[in-house]
Amino acid sequence: MQYRHVCVESLAYVLPDEEVSSAELEFRLASLYERLRLPEGRLELMSGIASRRFWSPGLLPGDVSVVAGDMALTAARCDRSLVGALVHGSVCRDYLEPATAAGVHGRLGLPGNCLAYDVSNACLGMLNGMLQVADQIELGRIQAGLVLGTEDCRGLIETTIAHLNSDLSLTRADMKRAMASLTIGSASAAILLTHDSVSKTGCRLLGGDVRAFTEHASLCRSGRDEVAGGGMQPLMMTDAEELLHQGIGAATDCFPAFLTQVGWDAASIQKTICHQVGKAHRKALLEGLQLAVENDFTTFQHLGNTGSTALPVTWAMAAEQRQLTKNDRVALLGIGSGINVIMLGIDYRSVPVGCGREADVIAALPA
Repeated sequence: MQYRHVCVESLAYVLPDEEVSSAELEFRLASLYERLRLPEGRLELMSGIASRRFWSPGLLPGDVSVVAGDMALTAARCDRSLVGALVHGSVCRDYLEPATAAGVHGRLGLPGNCLAYDVSNACLGMLNGMLQVADQIELGRIQAGLVLGTEDCRGLIETTIAHLNSDLSLTRADMKRAMASLTIGSASAAILLTHDSVSKTGCRLLGGDVRAFTEHASLCRSGRDEVAGGGMQPLMMTDAEELLHQGIGAATDCFPAFLTQVGWDAASIQKTICHQVGKAHRKALLEGLQLAVENDFTTFQHLGNTGSTALPVTWAMAAEQRQLTKNDRVALLGIGSGINVIMLGIDYRSVPVGCGREADVIAALPA
């Protein structure tokens, strides 16, 4: 896929105040660790994740998405009447019905002719949203579109710890399948895309490519729409080693076609922003694609794997910290369970605004 008229205007992120270390989670699993003779520190040692964030109990994903979306629109000084699509792309949502995007749309003051809907695709939901908005912009149907999402790990981690502590029949192999659940984190992000005719940045989304290796869909699987008051509380079992192996295989299959679509070679990529899983995944991906580790920007060490927001939050933080500069060629490399791959190329003719906050988001909610 290729785009000629799609630009990135702004990126925004919101992080929770509450930081929870891997050591704290292991402390809560002390009896399990003792019974199975597991060494302390293995969670951080294996994943490279020292901590992750928790939202306040009872906070709905849509509440935070409103803040992130408002930040992206304000930072870009975007006329909200131009926004023709709003896509909420996170796994977590307020309710099964209506779409979380519906409530966010109204609170952001977007126009009545703006499409508002949810997209779900594990860790790639927001990237899927980018593609859908970009298609509409390229076709001339809309002038601007907002993609956002909020992931909340509290329910998953609390349920996982309760299960691991209560079931005395669990083995080391069972613990291994549950380990990925303890690496998940919470965050919110928003991406504003526009037609180049109204863009202030000229930062172009060139296009990209995708792959679906769905024969491996069972490698990471959670519960069945277990939603209670907006808090997803499933158990998730993951064959992490096989998921890593097959995910890298899918990525290496997609990468040459991606380079062809955007007209690059691997050596011409100045920066990479990848889906944030952990240190083993990062090492295997960059080695498999023969990309320089020094060009890669990461956040997993202190945010964990924040699902669909992991790549967008990392991208926004890289922009905010001025890690991305004019004329950079930036590769967005997304791999999610399914297995699905989305790779997108950004031509930084100018640098879009990147902004974020780490504060009590409830006090900052627009009315």
